Amino acid sequence: MHESGLDPGKAPDHGAILPDGGHMELQAIRYAAMVSAMTFERAVGIHAQFLASIGNSPAEAQTSILGFLGWDEPDEEAFGLDVRILLVSEGFGRELTTAVLWLRERDIDIRCMRLRPYHDGQQKLIDVQQIIPLPEANDYQIQLREKEQVGRKKRAERYDILLKFWSGLISIAQKKGTRHGQITPGSYGWIGAGSGVRGLGFNYTVTKEIGVVELYIDRGDAVENATIFDQFIAHKSTIEQALGSQLAWERLDNKRACRIKFELADGGYRSPESAWPGIQHKMVDAMTRFENAILPVLEKIKI
Repeated sequence: MHESGLDPGKAPDHGAILPDGGHMELQAIRYAAMVSAMTFERAVGIHAQFLASIGNSPAEAQTSILGFLGWDEPDEEAFGLDVRILLVSEGFGRELTTAVLWLRERDIDIRCMRLRPYHDGQQKLIDVQQIIPLPEANDYQIQLREKEQVGRKKRAERYDILLKFWSGLISIAQKKGTRHGQITPGSYGWIGAGSGVRGLGFNYTVTKEIGVVELYIDRGDAVENATIFDQFIAHKSTIEQALGSQLAWERLDNKRACRIKFELADGGYRSPESAWPGIQHKMVDAMTRFENAILPVLEKIKI
């Protein structure tokens, strides 16, 4: 047996009642997909057929649906904007509940209602309980879902901003003929180009507030990386004197890679976009000076 109703501003709920909770989630999803593309007029036609099949007047179909939706008149644009799936059964197996929880994590509004019949003398009673989501946890889960949606939106916005920031920096690098002028802009917090030596890369990184140029050392082995780093730090004074500034020397003993970096406190990707060209020019100039200080030592050390 299948039940369907309409929720304000949404396509019908779809539930399936099966004796053992079987594969009803697949059947309900098929119905939900079908209804999601249904027009208000088509829904009225189907409901009219149902009313006729049980001996009621088909003419009541539109009035009935409008009353359920709380509408005064049909609104095709607002109808079926989303679907809600309601699974109804006497019992739910682990496979089904796992599938339902997985769908809910992906923002599908699907719920499980358990119906258990009882006899009380000559009376037949049905105990109806919502088991997924638990009523007491529903509000909390909605809040978590809304928080995650906001988080996804912010991450997407950050990726777009970073892609635009790196595109501008690479354009400057192209004009100045530096090694980073030939790379493709990405949407993460760093971009890099090889130094000519395996496992050693010259990277740009940017945060909300600052830009960084660095030599990142990672040949796949922590001991080898540390050995290379130690050879560089033996020339620390020479490198910093050539650069005209102090560097951050990060051996990162609790990690595999090592790095030598130069931070610029002139702004980051959250700075006003009008300030980006100035920040990007300073980062490209800093990378040029940084490379000029590092490369002579790189030619001397044993790798």
